[in-house]
Order: sequence, then structure tokens, then C-alpha cells
Amino acid sequence: MKTIAVIGLGKFGSYIVKSLSRLDVKVIAVDNDEKRIQEISEYIDNAFVLDSTNKQALEDVGIYNLDTVIVSIGENIEASILTVMALKDLNNQNIIAKAITSTHGEILSKIGAFKIIYPEKIAGRMLVNKLIDNMTMEEIDVSNNIKIIKLVANENFINRRIYEIKEEYKKLKIVSYKSDGTWVLNIDSSYKVKENDVLVFIGEAKYSKEFCKQF
Repeated sequence: MKTIAVIGLGKFGSYIVKSLSRLDVKVIAVDNDEKRIQEISEYIDNAFVLDSTNKQALEDVGIYNLDTVIVSIGENIEASILTVMALKDLNNQNIIAKAITSTHGEILSKIGAFKIIYPEKIAGRMLVNKLIDNMTMEEIDVSNNIKIIKLVANENFINRRIYEIKEEYKKLKIVSYKSDGTWVLNIDSSYKVKENDVLVFIGEAKYSKEFCKQF
């Protein structure tokens, strides 16, 4: 049976362990937080409280010569880096490491991580895509000051060309539209909006709020 180790049991790491527990693999999970270990022990047998930067401690619980190890340590960048170094010294092969920033990711890659993942970025993209595909009209927070507005074309937009809409709503930018099931990113300003088309705007929060009040 294949063995996979997961180091760091925050939300991301715990999700991975729970998912792996349903497969035909042996999972070793470690974290320095006893409460997290107790919670994950409901799903797997091999969960240990330890300092993952300690090479001997990793070896003692069987994290050496493994094909796959996932490092999901959160904000402690130093611990993340030292853990990857320890894992390499223990001859673990495919080390998949979570990174918080691009610089963090570059460092992990240079010291031996096989693959770098950015869970927060992935989750953000998935959320935006889900919202855009399923809303009738909604505001999506991009940041404290910027919002995306997605809406199904109504009488204010149907049979009007994109350039006419741009001219009327100068404080917002049309970034995409969906017609006949296809999203268009390269905006054709001469395109005439049809019934059931979907328009996506982006702009400052103060202007998006005023915009939404009109509908």
C-alpha cells in the first residue's frame, strides 16, 4: 500500500487528509497542535504531534523514503522551509509544498520541493468562477475597494451596443460578456447585447453600489 504524508493540518491540510482517507493509501499526518491531531485521528490511524523541522522526529514516525509528502504549513514560512529541507535529507521524493507568496514558493522550489501550490489563489479563482456562472445579479468583492458585478442583460442593455453601454457607465469597465453559452473576453465594442446575455463589470465599490441601485 502506498504511503502519503501530510504535514500541517490547517484547513487545507485537513481537507487533503480526509480526502486521502477514503482512498486505498496509508496516510501519515503530523502537526505541532495536539487539538488538530485529535480531530484528524477520527479519519486516520497514523497522526502524530511533532515538530516537522526535526529530522529525527519525522524519521521516527515513518516519513522517510516516501514517494509523496505534502507540506501544508500555514503562515510560518521558516518552519515550511526547514521542513522541506528535512524531508529532502530523509530521501523523500515528490515533495508538494504550500506557499503563501511567490517568493516563498521560489525558495521552496530551489531547496527541493517538486511542486508548489497556492491554495488561497486557487480557492479565490474557483469562488469567482462559481459566482460568475451561477448568479442572476451579484456583487463580488475583489478587494476592499474593487467589486465585480455580474448581471443578466435586462431592458436597460438589450439591443444596445457595448460601446453605448460603456459610454453611459464610464465609471465601470465591461471585462467580459456571455452570449449563447460562450464567454467573450476580447470585447467587441460593436456587439449588440441580446436577451439572456450576461455582462460582467468591474469598478470601484462606490460606483458599483450606485450602479446596482438602478436595477
